[in-house]
Amino acid sequence: MASFLELHCDQGANFSFTLDLTNDDGSPINVANYTFASSIRKSYYSSSVTANLTVTVLNTSNGNVMLSMNSSTTSSIRAGRYLYDVKVRDASNTVSRVIEGIITIYPLITK
Repeated sequence: MASFLELHCDQGANFSFTLDLTNDDGSPINVANYTFASSIRKSYYSSSVTANLTVTVLNTSNGNVMLSMNSSTTSSIRAGRYLYDVKVRDASNTVSRVIEGIITIYPLITK
């Protein structure tokens, strides 16, 4: 089962969050030759994606990745609570979900 993590994002601002992906024993996951995908949806049953999180590998051997969205993307998301997850496909073509959770978008005040 994927780890659960709650994220917070200001509407209209750049968003980034760094993750260290680890195995159950705490050792880092080497993410060389992994591909990532990450989406935000209003609910598990939403047919449309609200936005995509960009996943950037910062350090392959340490499993260090960054989730991000630019300010134009966060501006287009209505304030509220959403669900997200991060899926990986490894070199052997195995797909798994490594993290999931709630992302709260806080409303823009200064426009």
